[in-house]
Amino acid sequence: MGLNDTPAADRIHIGFFGKRNVGKSSIVNAVTGQELAVVSDIKGTTTDPVYKAMELLPMGPVMIVDTPGIDDVGELGELRVKKTKQVLNKTDVAVLVIDGTTGKSEEDIALLQLFKEKDISYIVVYNKSDLTDFRNSDAEQEIYVSAKNKINIEALKEKIASLAPTDSSKLRIVADLIKPSDFVVLVTPIDKAAPKGRLILPQQQTIRDILEADAIAIVVKEYELRETLSNLGKKPSLVITDSQVFAKVSADTERDIPLTSFSILFARYKGLLNAAVKGVTALEELEDGDTLLISEGCTHHRQCDDIGQVKLPRWIKNYTGKELHFEFTSGGEFPLDLNKYKLVVHCGGCMLPEREIKFRMKCAEDQKVPITNYGTLIAYMQGILRRSLEPFPHLLAELED
Repeated sequence: MGLNDTPAADRIHIGFFGKRNVGKSSIVNAVTGQELAVVSDIKGTTTDPVYKAMELLPMGPVMIVDTPGIDDVGELGELRVKKTKQVLNKTDVAVLVIDGTTGKSEEDIALLQLFKEKDISYIVVYNKSDLTDFRNSDAEQEIYVSAKNKINIEALKEKIASLAPTDSSKLRIVADLIKPSDFVVLVTPIDKAAPKGRLILPQQQTIRDILEADAIAIVVKEYELRETLSNLGKKPSLVITDSQVFAKVSADTERDIPLTSFSILFARYKGLLNAAVKGVTALEELEDGDTLLISEGCTHHRQCDDIGQVKLPRWIKNYTGKELHFEFTSGGEFPLDLNKYKLVVHCGGCMLPEREIKFRMKCAEDQKVPITNYGTLIAYMQGILRRSLEPFPHLLAELED
């Protein structure tokens, strides 16, 4: 991702679903005006979900996802169907492509039920209308098209755009907590896992949000904070830190200066923070032999002192004094059955769409498994969670329960 690109997690995700050979890939190519997907008469040409970030008018930045056929067969076919269903967890608009010459199948009806259960906006597309008695559907969520002859493709794009979520109700990362001309200090240790010459994504996005709020972003390393605060001339409205240096930053930041972390801000941005604050106290109830799941949304190269797989397990064991077991997932992998876990610890989720974070949170909630996130957990173990939540007074009450 370039510095000027919209992050994948913030793009509208449009998923194309349906059986094999109904023309999903042809529809994708027709809608995008590009040869994004391989088209063939052979069933099962699309073997894995294909993701393509692009600009699509009139929606703007989108993520197009072409999926394998929901009716795939055999052992590999079952895996492909599983991957297809996982795509639903991050889909904002689902496009169900049906062969117009045969009509809805049992698999199509099952997909529609899944869309409704997951509260996904959807449209039903009857393809190959050039081979049928073409007609326009009176149903608002249906349309007849021909990918081959480009019939009704523009109308389909307009229908998709009408279902896409807007930014009007989207929570900001930090802009709602500050005012124009405010100073905001960001403590950003140079992360070895970040690409050379780049800040990690949460830092980039937070800086951008501050600038869009007409405030002033001051970026320092952890050992420069104390001197920076003493030389500013006025107190900053907020200090935001990487969770790994929470303790040092808290010690170096005067008590009357609000303090939080990138991870906590992103948990709020993705809709996880309330659950994370409720779930973190499960640390106090862990017993020897309990298993915890540590889940990370990205798949960066692991360092020898990786935060998720090394530091967090060590800190949790030291805090609890218990002999615990840890399991790890990354990227799009997340177990549907969480009953073996006593606690799920998730990253800030900067690489995952809000819908997928909320799906994972709902999985934990339904199975009564506490869930928290990196920043909330670290602040809690270091005794500074209350301070880090002061910018969000309504959440402090959760710690009293």
